[in-house]
Amino acid sequence: MTGRCLVAAPALICAALTLSACGNVGRFEQPGPTAAVAAPAKPNRVVQQTPATEREHERILSTYGGAYDDPKLEALISKTVERLVAASDRPDQAYKVTILNSGAVNAFALPTGQLYVTRGLIALASDTSELSSVLSHEMAHVLAKHAAMREDQARQAAVVTRVVTDMSTDPDLTALALAKTKLTMASFSRQQEFEADGIGVGIAARAHFDPYGAARFLTAMERNAALKVGRTALDPRAQDFTSSHPATPERIANAQTTARQYTAPDNSERDRETYLAAIDNIVYGEDPSEGFVRGRRFLHPKLGFTFTAPENFTLDNTAQAVIGVREGGSQAMRFDVVRVPAEQSLGDYLNSGWMEGVEKSSTEDININGFPAASATAHGDTWQFKVYALRFGSDVYRFIFAAKQKTTESERNARETVGSFRRLTLEEIQAARPLRIKVINVQPGDTVESLSHRMAGVDHPIERFRVLNGLDAHAQVKPRDRVKIVVD
Repeated sequence: MTGRCLVAAPALICAALTLSACGNVGRFEQPGPTAAVAAPAKPNRVVQQTPATEREHERILSTYGGAYDDPKLEALISKTVERLVAASDRPDQAYKVTILNSGAVNAFALPTGQLYVTRGLIALASDTSELSSVLSHEMAHVLAKHAAMREDQARQAAVVTRVVTDMSTDPDLTALALAKTKLTMASFSRQQEFEADGIGVGIAARAHFDPYGAARFLTAMERNAALKVGRTALDPRAQDFTSSHPATPERIANAQTTARQYTAPDNSERDRETYLAAIDNIVYGEDPSEGFVRGRRFLHPKLGFTFTAPENFTLDNTAQAVIGVREGGSQAMRFDVVRVPAEQSLGDYLNSGWMEGVEKSSTEDININGFPAASATAHGDTWQFKVYALRFGSDVYRFIFAAKQKTTESERNARETVGSFRRLTLEEIQAARPLRIKVINVQPGDTVESLSHRMAGVDHPIERFRVLNGLDAHAQVKPRDRVKIVVD
């Protein structure tokens, strides 16, 4: 939690600010150590680094909790990339893969050939062919020069927007022109995603990986996203028609259609055993050292505090803040850290202008479990806010609660959540271990239900077990099957 968010416009209360990419995102992390990367496919191919790409690389690391160091995974990815490169139309193109220390399910690429894949995505995949479909998809973005095309399209859209808004006095005409520009940009991005899917499936098939790996993994992604409880229009991952990525069902259908064009050779591989051996013991979900969510509770062992969100709230640990949304979307909360000079009082900070609509007369100095704090209310066009600033050691933490209507319940939720903020005990800090993927053999008598009961720290354990192991709603396990479970 070393990164401090200094901008807190009310509109940001319900949005996790995340890096746009090809998957689901969301974490609240600290910058990590020096990147641990899989080696380039061949020593004589080197990814060209520029100051701009180095800055982007560091930004990605800081957003996604740094690099995840796992030699087994790095070796598997390096070998997989080497096969894919050899099967591509550009075997001279260099790639370098960084595993990101994030439980988010995500992967993306820079134009230079730097590929990024989160350990959350790696944990979700069930075999090497599924991982190869992700890597080949991101390689396709590089080969098709999609990043450069997007930049050019964005520049054109910016010109159109500026001309329309500067020249037009008709608000309806202006809105229509801007809407058309947005739809053009979205359509272009959707086409890029479908194109990358098609190219990627072809590369994976020519590398003798199962061409249906892409469809299976996209299905897993869709099912994994569906397990996210309490999703509303406030959820930053709720996509509308103008989203930059096509709906996953469309991508699944297209990936299946593309895969049928390739007659799977006899040596078409899923390589499940090798893959499961490589991911055994991988950290699952959030890294406790950077703060993590357990149900409605957020804990940060490194910084030594915890708090509990109200009932019916779903917490998300994002790169910039902990975001909470009440089921139904009528209430939300944000928790983050800000820089406040030691000589500035917390009441003065709340009234310093960082947030519009603050009622200065409502500002009150209070004490929360022995920590100096201050509170205030604020009003927006459609939201009512209750804001708290709390000094914990040398840091100041901020709770921002938003409600569409101020009610006794919303007031109580804010008060009780802030009141739950406390210092972790030494025992709690020592007990805060990461969840991990454990690969086990199914024994006679084991069922999906009995194995899911061995899962620790996850919501919807039965559904989660099925998704992690690529099992549909009616599939059963058999003795000697190798399956993934989550343990602490």
